[in-house]
Amino acid sequence: MSTPIPPDTKDWTWVVDRPCPECGFDPASVTRGTLPARIAATATPWPDRLARPDARDRPDPTVWAPAEYAAHVRDVAGVMAARLRLILDEDDPRFPNWDQDAAAVEGDYPSTDPARVTTELQAAVGALAAAYGAVADEEWDRPGLRSNGSVFTAWTLGVYALHDLEHHLHDVGAEVGER
Repeated sequence: MSTPIPPDTKDWTWVVDRPCPECGFDPASVTRGTLPARIAATATPWPDRLARPDARDRPDPTVWAPAEYAAHVRDVAGVMAARLRLILDEDDPRFPNWDQDAAAVEGDYPSTDPARVTTELQAAVGALAAAYGAVADEEWDRPGLRSNGSVFTAWTLGVYALHDLEHHLHDVGAEVGER
């Protein structure tokens, strides 16, 4: 098993309000109408990226390999879909904590099979896109609370999730689809 990546301790919640200088994501470019398609588009570049011979190679010991990023994206999509369901099904839910670094260790991301994770990522991202495609107009402002106290609505959770999905394409040098 490879060495765990140093934990990401940044609070990324600001990406729902302002552009990301690292990947170029601009939350102002997202609308409720475009959110599902943009989420779905993030799955498109992964098969080509994960078919490359270096898909399991870390570019640096402190940076995930593309296959590890793909496993993370798969898991993020699943976590965000579950959080969206909580927002839509419960009043003011508190999201269970999700430690992405622990998930990487427990999921043995370094051993991730690129072909398998491609299929799993596409299914998870597709499910998240479909879930956002089904949000009714009156549901977008329903709130939920992350374990650190950050409040998200169905809308801001979607923007936050989209940034994560697009940002990780940037991390592996893949082209983000239409914006």
